Amino acid sequence: MDNIILFLLALVLPIIASININMTYSKYKKVKNGKQLTGFDVARKILDENGLSNMYIVEVKGNLTDHYDPKQKVVRLSSEIFHGDTVAAAAVAAHECGHAIQDKEGYAWMKFRSALYPIVNFGTSIAYILFFISIFLQLFDMLLLGVAIIIFGLIFQIVTLPVEFNASSRALELLKKYNLVTESERAGSKKVLTAAALTYVAAVLSSLLDLIRLLNAYNDRN
Repeated sequence: MDNIILFLLALVLPIIASININMTYSKYKKVKNGKQLTGFDVARKILDENGLSNMYIVEVKGNLTDHYDPKQKVVRLSSEIFHGDTVAAAAVAAHECGHAIQDKEGYAWMKFRSALYPIVNFGTSIAYILFFISIFLQLFDMLLLGVAIIIFGLIFQIVTLPVEFNASSRALELLKKYNLVTESERAGSKKVLTAAALTYVAAVLSSLLDLIRLLNAYNDRN
């Protein structure tokens, strides 16, 4: 496949995924939760029911900055999610609690990702350092360094996929189990979580296309 086409696909896929999640999130953050529960209420209920009543839920700034902090053992929710009594807020809050429960249960893929992170981070950092040195001194093969950088990132992205999909699956089950949303609202929650998951899929495909493009360029040069 032509490298220009690969480059354009790698560029466009994450953009499409980003537009999709923003449109889906914007739609369902306007749909009120029939139970009138905020994201904080949803998260607190799920954590308490799963033996995590001592875990804090903290408000953070930004848009879609929600995440579970495994080091501090804290669920961090953006202001719109923390205070919002919407379908989107319930979905995102439940998803982050899904990560907290993964951590508590020692979910294998999450443990693997945590163990992999420092290795990938170190390898990527070294590759970037060598990349910039090569720009000035031409001591290393820049194409191969680019390949190394992408491979390190791709490995981590691939391992992230089952962690995110499992957290979303848990979220939908928890919303239903504790009667936190109606059946129709649960369908909306699924759309929000699916759109979010597709951003991770797009990132993997984009990195894979970049890798193929660089390998093609290296083979063509040789």
